[in-house]
Amino acid sequence: MNKINNAILAATILTIASCTSPTENKEATATAPATTETAPPAEPAPVMPDSATAAKNWMDAMTPGKMHEMLAARVGLWTADMTMWMAEGAPPSTTKGEAQYKMIMGGRYLQTTYKATMDNMLFEGMSLSAWDNATQKLTETWIDNMGTGIMIVEGTYNEATKASETKGTCIDPALRVEKEVREVTTMTDATHMTMEMYETIKGGKERKTMEIKYTKK
Repeated sequence: MNKINNAILAATILTIASCTSPTENKEATATAPATTETAPPAEPAPVMPDSATAAKNWMDAMTPGKMHEMLAARVGLWTADMTMWMAEGAPPSTTKGEAQYKMIMGGRYLQTTYKATMDNMLFEGMSLSAWDNATQKLTETWIDNMGTGIMIVEGTYNEATKASETKGTCIDPALRVEKEVREVTTMTDATHMTMEMYETIKGGKERKTMEIKYTKK
């Protein structure tokens, strides 16, 4: 632990030093183009904490806590019953799959791998879930073999409802337009969990496009 504290302290001092480098300031002044326009008032520079406070802040940011325990409750192998609504008013399609959840990097992140069969094709997906102690927000990423992009959503967790809600945007691969996505994941109990996805295409209304009911094996 002392080695970690010393490493963080050293990194913090270097960070503070680089942020206040007089050489950088002189170079910036020397190369700045002359202008006659009135510049907007500069925002005040952040007040740098002393090295001990900065080291403690960093330690607090990197230490898993209660929200990481919430993510860890999902660890294990789950069966997945997926229902998808491809279009408004169209009958849903269903399929079954499997999801493996595990904590990585010392309990700091939740990694999920998902497999299912869709239209006789193997569907594979992977996500990372992170509770950031510094921002107090939940961030999740998603990739799968039916695309080449990364979806990123951000939100928070409601202790009372045992549900996380995240929001973001992505490109609809068929329509080639940006859409808003909203995901709600609810831990019903220790062995049951539900994920619901809602989408909104610009100019339209939000509609539910997917629901996955998980049961832990």
